[in-house]
Amino acid sequence: MTVMISMLRGVNLASHNRIKMDALRGLYESLGLRDVQTYVQSGNVIFRAEARDLPLLPKRIEDAIERSFGFRTDVIVRTSSELRDAIARNPFAGRRGIDPSKFLVTFLARDPDPEARHKVLQIKADPEELRIDGRELYIYFANGLARPKLSWLAIAKMLKSPGTGRNWNTVTKMLEIAERLEASE
Repeated sequence: MTVMISMLRGVNLASHNRIKMDALRGLYESLGLRDVQTYVQSGNVIFRAEARDLPLLPKRIEDAIERSFGFRTDVIVRTSSELRDAIARNPFAGRRGIDPSKFLVTFLARDPDPEARHKVLQIKADPEELRIDGRELYIYFANGLARPKLSWLAIAKMLKSPGTGRNWNTVTKMLEIAERLEASE
């Protein structure tokens, strides 16, 4: 079985798209996923899945959420090795003074095409910094995330791919949980 991490887009924000994490764990278990664990209330789920199920997994989860909770949300999925690789590719890793609470990784459902990448990388939003590598968009918000210059809606439209962002502390914690699950095999 493969250890997987799924991230739901736009759940438990204010009063929108509310899901209790115990109900979410139950939903995943009902889909035959094993050792299901959640991390924080934003829809991060770490679990084991059969390798043959991986290509269809996001749609199966999205459909089940819609049936069970009455709304549809994007589900972005990574294997533990893909998440480990995304962390290793951190373009800000060697730089001093990066505050992890101001560093966001947006996980995209698809790899953007070269033209879309180019358009996004042309955005000028100083002091915010943006990098794309594979299906990950790395953004450092030097002044914090309260009033960013970058608009996720504009970026998503350019990239033509749904995605969901997690701060660096959450990303590294999800990998820690996934690695514990791998070690328990």
